[in-house]
Formats: sequence, C-alpha cells, structure tokens
Amino acid sequence: MGTARMHEERGRTVGGRDLGGPAEHHSWARRLRSWPRGRSVAGQTFLWLLAAVVLLVVAALAALVLQAQHYSKSDAEHRTAAAAIAVSQSPGMVQALESAHPSAILQPRAEQTRKSAGLDYVVIYNSRGIRYTHPNPQLIGKHVLGPYEYARKGPSTVTIATPLGLTVDTTAPIKRPDGSVAGFVSAGITAEHVTGVVNRQLPVLLGGTAVALALGMAGATLARRRLRRQTHGLGPSEMTRMYEHHHAVLHAAREGVLIVGGDGRLILANDEARRLLDLPPEPEGRPVQDLGLDPKLAGLLASGRVVTDEVHLAGDRLLAVNNRPTEPYGGQPGSVATLRDTTELRRLAGQAELARSRLQLLYDAGMRVGTTLNVVRTAQELADVAVPRFADFATVELADPVLRGDEPPLGTGTVRGLQIRRTAASGIRDDHPLYPVGSTMSFASATPEGLSLDTGRAVLAADLSQAHAWRSRDPESSDAILSYGIHSLISAPLQARGLVLGMVNFWRFGDSEPFGDDDVSFADELVARAAIAVDNARRFTREHTMAETLQRSLLPRGVPEQSALDLAYRYRPAHRGVGGDWFDVIPLPGFRVALVVGDVVGHGLHAAATMGRLRTAVHNFSTLDLPPDELIAHVDELVARIDQDEAAMEGEEGDGGRITGATCLYAIYDPVSGRCTMARAGHPFPALVRPDGGVEFVDLPAGPPLGVGTLPFETAKLRLEAGSRLVLYTDGLIENRHRDLEDGLTRLHSCLSRARTNGSPEEICTAVFDAMVQPNPSDDVALLVARTHLFAPDQVATWDVPHDPAAVSRVRSACVGQLTAWGLESFSFTTELILSELITNAVRYGTEPIHVRLLRDRTLVCEVSDGSSTAPHLRYAASTDEGGRGLYLVAQLAERWGTRYTERGKVIWTEQALTTTPGLFDAMPF
Repeated sequence: MGTARMHEERGRTVGGRDLGGPAEHHSWARRLRSWPRGRSVAGQTFLWLLAAVVLLVVAALAALVLQAQHYSKSDAEHRTAAAAIAVSQSPGMVQALESAHPSAILQPRAEQTRKSAGLDYVVIYNSRGIRYTHPNPQLIGKHVLGPYEYARKGPSTVTIATPLGLTVDTTAPIKRPDGSVAGFVSAGITAEHVTGVVNRQLPVLLGGTAVALALGMAGATLARRRLRRQTHGLGPSEMTRMYEHHHAVLHAAREGVLIVGGDGRLILANDEARRLLDLPPEPEGRPVQDLGLDPKLAGLLASGRVVTDEVHLAGDRLLAVNNRPTEPYGGQPGSVATLRDTTELRRLAGQAELARSRLQLLYDAGMRVGTTLNVVRTAQELADVAVPRFADFATVELADPVLRGDEPPLGTGTVRGLQIRRTAASGIRDDHPLYPVGSTMSFASATPEGLSLDTGRAVLAADLSQAHAWRSRDPESSDAILSYGIHSLISAPLQARGLVLGMVNFWRFGDSEPFGDDDVSFADELVARAAIAVDNARRFTREHTMAETLQRSLLPRGVPEQSALDLAYRYRPAHRGVGGDWFDVIPLPGFRVALVVGDVVGHGLHAAATMGRLRTAVHNFSTLDLPPDELIAHVDELVARIDQDEAAMEGEEGDGGRITGATCLYAIYDPVSGRCTMARAGHPFPALVRPDGGVEFVDLPAGPPLGVGTLPFETAKLRLEAGSRLVLYTDGLIENRHRDLEDGLTRLHSCLSRARTNGSPEEICTAVFDAMVQPNPSDDVALLVARTHLFAPDQVATWDVPHDPAAVSRVRSACVGQLTAWGLESFSFTTELILSELITNAVRYGTEPIHVRLLRDRTLVCEVSDGSSTAPHLRYAASTDEGGRGLYLVAQLAERWGTRYTERGKVIWTEQALTTTPGLFDAMPF
C-alpha cells in the first residue's frame, strides 16, 4: 500500500509542476480549447497542423518506447527465469541447503550468478522462507517479503513492487530427488535496469522524432503563409460574418452598392443598385459606360473620383452618390460607390425645414413684438417681423379707440361698424400701391378682410385676380395692386380676450409662391400671439393715460399769487408709467410761503393716488402753521399708519400697496426777515444760487424716508439775500440708468453755475431741463425754482406793548397813524377794532413780551404776539352774555385769522383785503 501511494503521488507531479485536481484539469482543458479562437484562419490552421504533427510524432515515439519497454521486459523475464532455473537445478543445491552452513556455500554461488546474468538480486531461501543468500548480507537469515508458495509447482515469473521498485521476479523451486521442495531461488531485475535499455535507445528515437517534427512544422508554416495571404488574417468568425454581410449587402441592404475596377468595369452590384439604376441582366464585367446610365453618373463611377452625397439623376429618381477608392484599404485598384434614393427624403426635408423656419419665426416674433408698451410701435414690430420671412408686404390696421387705449366696439372694421386705421406697414419695396399708413377703411363681408373679421379666423385669397368681391370694393386700387405684381393675400383678425382690435394683412408679390392652407394656420398662430402684445400695449396705454390724468389733476394747476417769491416749475412724467413726484407752493400767514417737493416710490395709478393723499396731508398740516420738522413728522406718522392699514387689508400677503420709502422736502420762506427754514425726509439736497452766481447745495440734516420712523427730523435755518434762487427737485432729475447720484449732482451744479447771474427762474428751469432731462425719462422729474424777495422797511411796522391795559389805546393810536401814513385811512376803523381786541386779549390773558406788527403788501396783516402758548377760541355768545364777542368780531372784520406757535409763545394774526366792503356791519348781531 505504501508503494502504491508513492507511485500515485509521483503520478500527479510532472516536471516539478503540480497539475492540480480534477477542477484544475477541466480549467486547463477549457483554456486549451478556447486558445485558438482569437486567431486568424491561417493562424488557427497552422496551430491545428502543428498539433497534428506533434501528436503523430508523440504517438510514434510512444509506440517505439512501449515496444522497447516490451522487448526489455520480455528479456528481463527470460533472464530471471533462466538464472532461477539454472541455480535451482544446479548440482549439489539440495545438499548445500541441508548442510550445516548453507550460506557459506550458496552465497558466493548466488552472487556469481547475479553478476554474470546482470541481475539485481539472486536470493536462495529454504522452504520456510529463510534467506540463505542476498546481495545485502545483513538480510541473510531473515524471512523473505511477499508470497512464494505459488512457486512450489514450478518456476513462476511475476512483476511486483518491492523496496527496490517495480521488479521482474522469477521464483523456481529446489526439489529433492523424491520431488519434495527443499527451498526456492528468486532472481529479479528492477525497472531501472529495464528502462536503462530503453534510455540507451532514446537518442535515436528523439533524433528521428525531431526530424519528423521539423518537417511537419515547415509544411504547416508554408500552408499558414499561403492561407494568410488568401484570408487577410481573418478568423473563422470574421470569415463567417463577412460572408453574411456580403450576402446582406447583395440582397438585403436598402442602399445600392457598386464596386468598379480600375479598368472601369463593374465588379459587383447588389440588388438595390440594380433596382435604382435599372441595370441590365448580368452587368458584372461590363464597362460602366455601357450600362445605360446617365453620362455624368457613369463618368463619376469610371473616374473613381471621391465625392460625398453628390446628387445625380437616374430616371425619375434623385440619387445621393458617395464614391471612395478601394486601393488604400487593401483592395485592388478601383472604387466603391453607394447610392441612396433621396427623392422622398428631400421633399420631407423641405417640409421639415419650412416647419423649423416657421417655429423660428414664431420664436422671433415672441422676442421682437411687444418690446415696448406702445400700441403703434408694437403694430410696426408685427409688420416688420413678418417681412420677408413670411410675406413680401404686411400691413396692420387698428381701431382708433385701441390707439387711445380704449376697447373697440363690436363690428369694428366692417361696413356696419367702426372704421379701422392702417397703423403700420412693412415691405420688401417702398413703392407699393397699398393704402398708406394713416388711411381709414372698412370691409364688406364678402371680401377676405370682412370674412376674417366676421369669422374670427384667417382667410386666404390665393389668387387675388379671382377675388371678385375684393376687386369690386375699390376697382382702381385693386387693379393697381394686381398690376404691381401682388397676387396673394391672407387676412387675419387681430383679436385678444374676445375683443377685435383690428386685423393684419399679409401679401405676396412677384415670383413668390402663393399662400397655401399651411400658411393660413401659421398666420392665425402668428397674429394670435402678437394680438396679446397689442392688447397689453392698449391696456397699458389706458392705464398710463388714466394715471397721468389723475396725476395732473392732483398736481397744482399753477402757482398762487404771492409777493415773497418769483416762481417757475417744470414737470415731466415717466415714459413707461406715471410716478408719484409732486411739488407745491403754499402761502402761509404773514406773507410767508411754503415750498414742497416730494416723491412716491413706484409708478402707476397707486403712485399717483398716493401722491394726492400726501399732497393733501401736507396742505392740511400746513394750515396748522407748523415748523418744517414737525410737519414732516406728522406726515411720516400718517404714512406709517396708512401702510399698517393696507398691510392688514392685504392679510400680510405683500407690500405692493405700501408707500414706505416716499421722500419729501418742506421749506418755509419769510420775506420779512429773509429766513428760510427747511427739513427733509430722504429727499435730495436743494441747490442755492446766490445773487453773485455762486452755487451750493444746502447742507440739510439727513432724515429717513417717510414711513420708516427710525430717526427724528431736524431743521436747517439760513438767511437768504434778495435775488437768491432756491432750486428744489426730485431724484429723477439727477439719477437715471446711465447716470449715478454723484454725476447728476455734478452736472446740476455745472448747469446752475452757467446760468446768468440775473437769470429768471423760468430761464433756469429751461436751461436745467434741456441739459439734464431726456425726452422720454424712465422716472418722473419735478423741478421748482424760486427767486427771493425781501419786504422794504416801509412795509413793516412793529411796536412793543407793555403788560398794562392802559397801553392798549396808545398802541392802537400808533397803528392808526401808520395806516394813515400808508394811505389806508379807510381801513383805520376796522383795523383799530381788530387790534383793540387782540391787544386787550394779549394783555389780559398773555404774558410778556407782547409785540404788535403790521405788514402791508397785497393785503394788510396784523400780528399780535405774546409769550403764552394758550390760544384763544372762537365762541358764539348768547344775547344776554356781556362778553365773548371779541374773536367773533375779529372773524367778521378780517378776511382770515388764526394762530401760530413760535419758539417763545404764539402769534394771533389777521388778514384784511385792501378793498372796501360796503355794509360790512349790517349783518352783525350788535
């Protein structure tokens, strides 16, 4: 068992490489089977031939080796048998076995026999298996290994595994004369000695094998080279696929293939080429000029010239031909041509290109029509986009209400409705006989124009010469149009949101193809899209007109009469939407004047309405005769409250209606003292032009815009000389998309510096507007210029009044004397009554200091001031009351009266017109 296992282990190892188990064996087998697949046919053929030669050589070598081994084994059996029998039958063997020292006698004899016969061992042992001889003396006297009883009947030769290896062993019995067995003789030779004979024959065998293998490889190599040239290195799968492709090209391909040799003869033509070119039967081998082809196509095929998608006529077909030479790609001189029928493809391509161009035109129309919110401009953009890509001429007719922003009535454009006006026209030529822009027209129902307005769809007149209703409407104009060459018309109604705004007419001229049904649907689509832009412009025009009307109604119609300032103003609304800029001039008591400039964020109706609310609020607060900072604080509080109310109404959904961010500047000028007090809420600085021509921007304390309410407002006080010019403006004057604030202020300063020193406010307004304002500004622009005056000393009279009732009469007498000096004796009585009441109240209820001032200008103003902040109240006394009629009397005698507060108290003032009012006291109840 150990010997067998040893031989099994040796069998799994070849040349020192482990071949592994069964799984590895199958993997190697798969690799060997798949190895040739990636090679060419010639390579695979070479490998298979080489494998066959090797197998044949190996088989022959194996046969020779086996035969030599057979002969060697047979020789070993004969030699061992002869030695064993000869020793067993040699004389004196029995006596030697039965002697006292058998080994001494038999060992020399056995070794001599072993060496002379060339055996590995000759062992003599008794019938019990005890050795008497052995090549290894140490084993003498020990029992033999393995069975031996089988040899009692006679000599027996076996091949057994021994410690020496695989051994040929012959055992012969040593018999006594009576036939009993006295012992045995075993002669053996191992496999190493057997193969030694074979090994001595191997050089001859291997030499013959090498010669045979070399001859086989040489033949396989020659066959491989020959086959490689024939197959161009292709493998079997490629050869099979090439044959399949060749068959498909010949019979299944839907593109014609022609192969022409270098001599101009046809080598191959597939079925599709035969069909497309209508080739005669069996055309291969014939010159291409003899195949009945078009001469240009035949010349191309014979020349081998390289072309790509060159179109040639073949009968009624248009073929796209591609021609390439074959020689650069391994073929013989010649060319291969492919033919493709493009007759239907070109028609479809033309339709696809037309559809693409129409889609592009619709896209361009969406981008170019409606770039402005001007109705006329939008109509012209529609006419321009259609020429010349869709029509040679295009005209747009709109109703007059549409141009004004209003909705047109029903039946617009027809004989029973409002006429429409040609608003825009465009064409490839300018000398066309179509009605000019500005013409008004209406259309009968039978004409293409009338039908389109009635049906609401585009109407086609493919041949205007056959449109009898159209020709009869205006025969002279129609004949001129036809004579000019205009031959086709599409009329499409311009309608949006259920309103017919007008119509669009498309005309074709000269050699242009007449309009078709596809053009009608496209015209409908184009006009429908453009109608939205026209209607948007119409609605914007309406809203803009309404907002501008509202804004102008809210702006001052002029400046009030007053003597303190010479005034001039300019206002220009934004081009794209009315804003909330405003200005105001408000006369105040004591011949003072308030100047106001403001700006509301945003544009449109909301901005204009908000401007009106703020202007009204400023007017109302000015009646309280508040200082500028207090008045702006009240307006700021009002704006914040309005924003809160509107935010609550909107449910906090947005601030689209809020007005936070509006700005305002409020200034009060006193012509008596020349003092100007002003405050601002986020508004630009006012400019001041001194009488000597110097220009500066008044450094007003900054204030937040109205509605923000983060900081208190502050006032600035300055004294202006007579002839100073105060310039107030909104930010639209100095800022726009192309000019920032710093640049605008610099330009305004430069413009004011160039003004004449004694220039009037009107001249300054004109110069500033011409230099600073564009024709179509993006924001409203308001400008107010005021030139100051100062009262002459003889127009003002003042008195200090002691806090003593007795002083009332003295001051009253002095005032009457001043009126006499002014030539106002007729007003002495009423003025004396007014002053008597006011001075008495000041002495009785007020505190010192008490002053009286008379101002004379267009009216007479009486002012009584004291240090108390308590204001008198007008009440109506009963007939039984002894007092309470003083202020009532003042209110009846004066044209106006009121109270204003100062830093040191209050002023009660009255104003009297310098005209006599007869019967002034007739209606008084006293």
